[in-house]
Amino acid sequence: MPGDASEPLAGLLVVSLEQAVAAPLCTARLADAGARVIKVERPDGDFARGYDHLVNGGSTHFNWLNRGKQSVRLDIKDGGDAALLRRIVARADVFVQNLAPGGAARAGFGSAALRAAHPRLVTCDISGYGEDGPMRDRKAYDLLVQCETGLAAITGSPEGPGRVGVSIADLACGLNAYGGVLEALLRRDRTGIGSGVAVSLFDGLADLMAVPLLHHDYGGAAPERVGIAHPNITPYGVFRTANGEDVVLAIQNEREWRSFAADVLGDPGFAADPRYDGNSARMAHRAEVDGRVAAGCAALTTEELIGRLEAAHIAFARVNDVAGLSRHPHLRRVVAKGPEGPVNLPAPPVRWSDRRSGTRPIPALGEHDAAIRAEFA
Repeated sequence: MPGDASEPLAGLLVVSLEQAVAAPLCTARLADAGARVIKVERPDGDFARGYDHLVNGGSTHFNWLNRGKQSVRLDIKDGGDAALLRRIVARADVFVQNLAPGGAARAGFGSAALRAAHPRLVTCDISGYGEDGPMRDRKAYDLLVQCETGLAAITGSPEGPGRVGVSIADLACGLNAYGGVLEALLRRDRTGIGSGVAVSLFDGLADLMAVPLLHHDYGGAAPERVGIAHPNITPYGVFRTANGEDVVLAIQNEREWRSFAADVLGDPGFAADPRYDGNSARMAHRAEVDGRVAAGCAALTTEELIGRLEAAHIAFARVNDVAGLSRHPHLRRVVAKGPEGPVNLPAPPVRWSDRRSGTRPIPALGEHDAAIRAEFA
């Protein structure tokens, strides 16, 4: 729904044939920035509405990713509904879609054809594997792409691979789409011509895998799975205190290493040992280094260890669970009006010097059917 004139994207109309996570994240960010977003749903709705029923009877994913949008139900295989969508697109600044491979084009909403008809239109196609290449027609879901890109192979414990605990392929793709749309809009401001933006889940995760890939291609081997630890820096990982709690500490340079050994562990000779001079040397003796650090941490209570880490200006974190995040003193919240009731969400991550981030309502399925059909009749 429209934002006020002070917002960055105020006055822009975004039309999105979207479902699930990647495209809805992109358009949620556009809505947060003030764009009017018309979410086109199938007659039975975005299937993410049914992922679960935990938020006042509604879906966790849907309530998070669809704030600030208008919902209209259209069957794009129906001639009348397809004609209505064409009329909406004719007034739009941005068209986003993440249907199954080729689905939008088969329905008459291919991006190239839309831009030919409306030269100022910015289009964004979101897919699993992109528009070309041997796997372009393959269906793709987040966990499958985590596996295809090797992310699962470097995630988890030494005993076996693991899934990143959030839908990182979808989320990276949605944020890449958002950035691409913004770049295309800036380019249109200069040239008057819209662009086609295409992003995929695979490309997004492949980009995030650059460092492990370079380790493999130039170093001969990818980093091993090390659980809650850094694969290339030590000491940088989780250590247990005397009262059985886990603390993650991170050493980033030699000044910190000397301070940590002397002021936290009380063992300045540890840092002076030439076998551990520099991170490369410590990595070559990682088992010894981590063993001595573990013994030193195990002799201190959590409060003692954290007190020494803070005094020495050494970075650290507690290993929180989600309950810990929920009550975390640093967590900012906003409340959005949802179709089933108010929803307590994490605050949008971008903070502005001259405006407050607001959160607009989450639409019920087809909430704006009548209004949009009348407006674009």
